Amino acid sequence: MQIFVGLGNPGAKYAGNRHNIGFMAMDRIAQDHGFSPWRARFQGEVAEGRLGGDKLLLLKPATFMNLSGQSVGEAMRFFKLEPGDVTVFHDELDLAPGKCRVKTGGGHAGHNGLRSIHAHISEAYHRVRLGIGHPGRKEAVAGYVLHDFPKAEQDWLDDLMRGISDGADALASGDRSKFLNAVALRVNPPRSSTTPAKPPAPKDAPAVESAEDPRSPLQKLADRFR
Repeated sequence: MQIFVGLGNPGAKYAGNRHNIGFMAMDRIAQDHGFSPWRARFQGEVAEGRLGGDKLLLLKPATFMNLSGQSVGEAMRFFKLEPGDVTVFHDELDLAPGKCRVKTGGGHAGHNGLRSIHAHISEAYHRVRLGIGHPGRKEAVAGYVLHDFPKAEQDWLDDLMRGISDGADALASGDRSKFLNAVALRVNPPRSSTTPAKPPAPKDAPAVESAEDPRSPLQKLADRFR
């Protein structure tokens, strides 16, 4: 069994915040993969289902971001799981909007939700880092993450959520490359070339002369009549 955790703050006031992108990912997976209805448990909301052939619990802590580790730790201990069975989806200031990366372990980089989880279960869990960009100034970070995604960003946000849902089975199976590829296909789909193919040269067309041709102009003229 595994636990996918989405980080965010509970309540309608925060639902559209950049900080709640983890909650959004959990909602999309639950919706697209036929998970059970959300219910209150482990100081949060949970939905149960299967991904990658394995039973999986989706968890949205209701403790507010700074205390997320309480909910995660309670769920992990109840099911007798290890940190490696937990994958946390969270907003990432150090990635451009729409970018997605996966990592295991490491520091929390000042993210209060991760800081709390570190304290409760150690740092040895998996993370799906969801880029939201940086406001450019440290003092602007709090207001930035607690602000809703603007309409101009809804397209890439929806593409990112679709990609996460597309690749959820692969992620649960441990295939990170396949998961990231599924995300990339939604966020940056391959574009077909609109440039028409260059038509083949007519058979009787004269050959293009090389810029390095050592012949003199008189020799080139003579060669044409040979």
